[in-house]
Amino acid sequence: MAPEDLCAVVLAAGEGTRLRPLTAGVPKALCPVGNVPLLDRALDRLAGLGLIGPERVAVNACYLADQVVAHVGDRAHLSVEPGDPLGTAGGLGNLRDWIAGRGVLVGNADAYLADPRAAPGPDIAALLAGWDFRSVRLLGRPAPDPTAPGTFDGHVFTGFSLLPWHRIRELSASFGDLVRTVWRPAEAAGELTVVAYPGTFFDTGTPADYLAANLHAAGDAALIAPDATVTGRARHAVVGAGAVVRGDVERVVVWPGATVGPDERLRDVVRADAGLTVAALPGER
Repeated sequence: MAPEDLCAVVLAAGEGTRLRPLTAGVPKALCPVGNVPLLDRALDRLAGLGLIGPERVAVNACYLADQVVAHVGDRAHLSVEPGDPLGTAGGLGNLRDWIAGRGVLVGNADAYLADPRAAPGPDIAALLAGWDFRSVRLLGRPAPDPTAPGTFDGHVFTGFSLLPWHRIRELSASFGDLVRTVWRPAEAAGELTVVAYPGTFFDTGTPADYLAANLHAAGDAALIAPDATVTGRARHAVVGAGAVVRGDVERVVVWPGATVGPDERLRDVVRADAGLTVAALPGER
């Protein structure tokens, strides 16, 4: 379980530009993966570590902030950023008074993590184990090219970091990112460690990765919401609440309330509401 002097922040302010047009009317943090909004997956993972409620968990919002605020309700402290998103560092700087001297577990709302050997929360508990509240820790997976730009100790960042207060208190509520303001300086000072994540990770930032995360959540079968209607065929697909599938779908995500007509045959796409269809071919980036 998380120590008492640790809080958590879920970053949910971004526009999700690479997912457009899916995010034209829905913030990326609320896009469903396996019929669960990404933001709920992040909050559930924190709850699995004992981090719950507005005293210990904060969510920032900016793009389509009213939707995020309504969805979170009283489950977390809400930090609404005026104007454009402040970035990962600015978002934390805007929360300094709330963080108030504590260490911070920071999670990206768009990170999909799944480990069949451990429930959400316990699956990232190694990140917290024995932390000294002085160093920076990143959750990561070995990179295909350990020397590639953007890697840390040969690893690709997988959505969660652990930051000490002395790094947070220097941040301002102006645009900035954690890579340049915290992670790389800590790395240069010999104060950054990468903890390996043994499960599956997708950042869901592109249609291809968003589809891949959904299909991973579905497993080898179709994941169909109890109140969805499927009179056609759904194979290796995710069908959301209230959706109607009368045609043939395979490797497809059908959003809640969306419809697939009887003459439609969809492959490797996301069908959103109002008939919007976004191609998400495997391997596409």
